[in-house]
Amino acid sequence: MTLRTAEPADLAAVLDLAVDFYAEDGFATPRARLEEHLRHLLVSDAARVAVIALDEQIAAFAISTSSYGLENGLIAELEDLYVAPAFRRRGLAAELIEDSARWAAGIGAAQLEIVVAPNGMDVSHLYRYYRARGFADEGRRLLARPLR
Repeated sequence: MTLRTAEPADLAAVLDLAVDFYAEDGFATPRARLEEHLRHLLVSDAARVAVIALDEQIAAFAISTSSYGLENGLIAELEDLYVAPAFRRRGLAAELIEDSARWAAGIGAAQLEIVVAPNGMDVSHLYRYYRARGFADEGRRLLARPLR
């Protein structure tokens, strides 16, 4: 297993996983938009795209970003985390979470956040999973207003 920072050359492999991830979780973001955003994230100083390769095949990825606000200063968000079905239950997600936490601490972030989007599905297992890895539910709700 090799956990490393994704490179622009990994775009196609990570994009394929991202498309699978979004389809599996019921998001309708078009592939072209995912590709556009992934291209940006791969070279952004405000983001980390990490991958895990097994036998030269990228099996999982995580994307973390940073932002700055009045309440907490610099924070990081683990925005996307996906392990291909054939590679699940091997601890890859936990490795990526810890990598994201190290990255966040390394840039001086006050905390690492994650948003769980149910999309009409039962995601109680995700709440248990993330709580077991140190995340706490602060009772906040994320509201979004589309701008385009």
